[in-house]
Amino acid sequence: SCFLRHARSRNYVSECEVYKLESVPLDFGDYHPLKPITVTESKTKKMSRKGSTSSTSSSSSSSMIDPLSSVLDGTDPLSLFAAAADPVTTAATMDSTRKKRDKDDSSAVGSDFEPWSSKRSEILARYTTTEKLSINSNIQSFVGKAATPGSAVSEKVRTRLEELDDLEEGSQKELLNLTQQDYMNRIEELNQSLKDAWSSDQKVKALKIVIQCSKLLSDTTVIQFYPSKFVLITDILDTFGKLVYERILSMCVDSRASLPDNFSPESVNDTAKETCLNWFFKIASIRELIPRFYVEAAILKCNKFLSKMGISECLPRLTSMIRGIGDPLVAVYARAYLCRVGMEVAPQLKESLNKNFFDFLLTFKQIHGDTVQNQLVAQCVEIPLYLTLYSPAIDWILQCIAYRAPEVLLTEMMERCKKLGNNALLLNSVMSAFRAEFIAARSMDFIGMIKECDESGFPKHLLFRSLGLNLALADPPENDRLQILNEAWKVITKLKNPQDYINCAEVWVEYTCRHFTKREVNTVLADVIKHMTPDRAFEDAYPQLQSIIQKVITYIHDFSLLFSVEKFLPFLDMFQKECVRVEVCKCIMEAFIKHQQESTKDPVILNALLHICKTMHDSVNALTLEDEKRMLAVLINGFIKMVSFGRDFEQQLSFYVEARSMFCNLEPVLVQLIHSVNQLAMETRKVMKGNHSRKTAAFVRACVAFCFITIPSLSSIFARLNLYLHSGQVALANQCLSQADAFFKAAVSLVPEVPKMINIDGKMRPSDSFLLEFLCNFFSTLLVVPDHPEQGVLFLVRGLLNVIQDYTWEDNSDDKIRIYTNVLHLLSAMTQETYIYHVDKVDSNDTLYGGDSKFLAEINKLCETVIAQILDHLKTLGKEETLKRQSQLALYFFNTILAHGDLRNNKLNQLSVNLWNLAQKHGFADTKTMVKTLEYIKRRGKQPEMSHFTDLALRLPLQSRT
Repeated sequence: SCFLRHARSRNYVSECEVYKLESVPLDFGDYHPLKPITVTESKTKKMSRKGSTSSTSSSSSSSMIDPLSSVLDGTDPLSLFAAAADPVTTAATMDSTRKKRDKDDSSAVGSDFEPWSSKRSEILARYTTTEKLSINSNIQSFVGKAATPGSAVSEKVRTRLEELDDLEEGSQKELLNLTQQDYMNRIEELNQSLKDAWSSDQKVKALKIVIQCSKLLSDTTVIQFYPSKFVLITDILDTFGKLVYERILSMCVDSRASLPDNFSPESVNDTAKETCLNWFFKIASIRELIPRFYVEAAILKCNKFLSKMGISECLPRLTSMIRGIGDPLVAVYARAYLCRVGMEVAPQLKESLNKNFFDFLLTFKQIHGDTVQNQLVAQCVEIPLYLTLYSPAIDWILQCIAYRAPEVLLTEMMERCKKLGNNALLLNSVMSAFRAEFIAARSMDFIGMIKECDESGFPKHLLFRSLGLNLALADPPENDRLQILNEAWKVITKLKNPQDYINCAEVWVEYTCRHFTKREVNTVLADVIKHMTPDRAFEDAYPQLQSIIQKVITYIHDFSLLFSVEKFLPFLDMFQKECVRVEVCKCIMEAFIKHQQESTKDPVILNALLHICKTMHDSVNALTLEDEKRMLAVLINGFIKMVSFGRDFEQQLSFYVEARSMFCNLEPVLVQLIHSVNQLAMETRKVMKGNHSRKTAAFVRACVAFCFITIPSLSSIFARLNLYLHSGQVALANQCLSQADAFFKAAVSLVPEVPKMINIDGKMRPSDSFLLEFLCNFFSTLLVVPDHPEQGVLFLVRGLLNVIQDYTWEDNSDDKIRIYTNVLHLLSAMTQETYIYHVDKVDSNDTLYGGDSKFLAEINKLCETVIAQILDHLKTLGKEETLKRQSQLALYFFNTILAHGDLRNNKLNQLSVNLWNLAQKHGFADTKTMVKTLEYIKRRGKQPEMSHFTDLALRLPLQSRT
């Protein structure tokens, strides 16, 4: 009972002055942590050859220097050795190394070269078949066969050539009726069998597998699957080439060191060279051209072990070998494989790549010969489809040639293509492989060439699509831009097949958005709607339609302009599949949040985005994942935050009311709306400078009513508690006292409903710490809340204490007592003549009661009850297992008395001494904390009129844990 009767009188103004941080004038010439660092750089002279002591000279640099850079200036041990070496030899060595490195850099393939691996999956997905496929039974015999290495080396050596001959001349039975997936699985099994055979030292078996797989590339019975077959088989060839190379490389490694990356043939030992030659001789003995070519190409890199010129000599020979392949499709893929291997092992040998392509041009007319035509008739394949089978191979050959090629070469190749008849296929590959800038600069020339192409051959719309892809990456001459669009769209709009149409239109939309106004964009969108609406063709083209929307919003960031495009919203109506429609809406909202710099009240934007947000909101159902709900809520909240009607606060509130009715299923959106309405009330207060008129007072009450009605619809109990408190504070700031009381009462009545465990990010966690934090905030607010004239003294504080008393706390928790201790802080602050803070234009209890003795007596009664509860709880913690908690709580209560009590009172002084001793009694007190607390008390004793702290310090012994 003595606590509040003897609460320390506080003069908050003078305390602030005493305890505020000392301001120190800053001399800008002195050190400042954000200034550039000044480092003293030590420069060490190089040691003389006689090894005399090196002298150092220091120079200061004010620029920012790397402190570690001095290490590289000749002072580290390795640099000293280098400095001591013969300077002429050192210089020559460094010069040759630099030249070699520069040469390597110029010849290496850079990151700007698109690798084969990036094209692989696209080819497999594009070139498929439903027809049955066949595979040679000789190959099938390798799959799953157990490893049986020969019993003796001599036997292996004797039978190798015989085995190869058997393989060459063996029966050619075929395993028929495989589906495409079965075929792919068998090829994958063969790849694994190759690795297994190699690891079990069955090199001949490995070679057999590779030879038989290579033979499959001469088979074109299911011609539309050939590009995919090429991808699958060359994967096996790549594996084989890598295994052989690594095997020979491992033979070059001795006990001292391994070969460097750029080794010379002279550094390769004889054993490795002999093994390498043996592999080439084996391959040379393969009788059939196609497997011999492919297997040798696969190990082309191994020529590095034999001679410096090995690769440059082999490439022209392999190029000439391809002339012996009769089928033009098989030949062009063989050329593509040679280019692929060549770019990996010798990208600098461009002459061979060029020769490869010019050879292809010479044999190009074969494609239209009788042999090919008869084959297509037999397989019921149309010529346009057949020509598209060439695209991956020719594209790759041209990409290899065009990589970092001079403009003159590209122009020469383009001229050669022009001279060939029916050159649409080549033209398409040129546009796919050459640099976009090169194509864009000659756009009108390419359009002229496309027009001249034979309509019955390669599809024209694919040519325009390839041109459009280039124009999306590079800009054509400004004067040609409109003519290019007109010429292209004339062809595109005549396409009857919706899939062909949309594949082209998708590409050219980007060109239109890049270079033209909303009028042209609207025309293009209208044309897409016209083509895709009949027979609901849009249902098969959602990816392309999504891509069109993405491109439009990528280039048009002004949303008032975007939504004024007449056909934009009708275009969105084509997305009738809900999941796709929601994805498109999300894209639009993400673009709006990213690019909309200023808040808006444009009715065109608001109506359109409300419609889009409503679409997203209405997609939420019982099966929607929490992450998806959270993402949708973030996007809708981003939109709500960007809406502002300026000083028209009533219109703003009307918008929030409409939004609440539209987005009632997303809790984070309701929370955002409550915060936004509270902010609106505070902006009104700011405009009126706290002096509300009758109109603004009514408006603020409407805002408060909005929050009071909306909060109960939230499911999260802590969201409700915190919003009741926050909204109550806003009501109080706007002098809506009865409304503020209603919020605080609602919060008090909600506390008993707080569960023991709450869900946080999908995990159940105890709620005690969250409740403790909320109650501390609540107590801080209750200090300035004036008592209701019709209610008792401190009716809200009493009500909250009753709720805390009745709440079921965990048995091993001291949170209830910590709350009671914090209540003492509040009650102590309430006894002061002037409170530490106030709400502007709201009279708190210090003004209402004016320090009345009855008011203080009521506070004192509350204080007695609270202290009794704290001391009773401390007694219950006297058991051995709870002594540590007793020590911590005793010290916590001691610090409260120290901060808020008047220790000149003997009873209070004695209580504090007892708590100090109790905290240390059983050795659980932290010695450092106790020492620092005692030092603080002694320092306080040295301040004016604080001598009683010195006396208290003498009564507080420090006990060791022992």
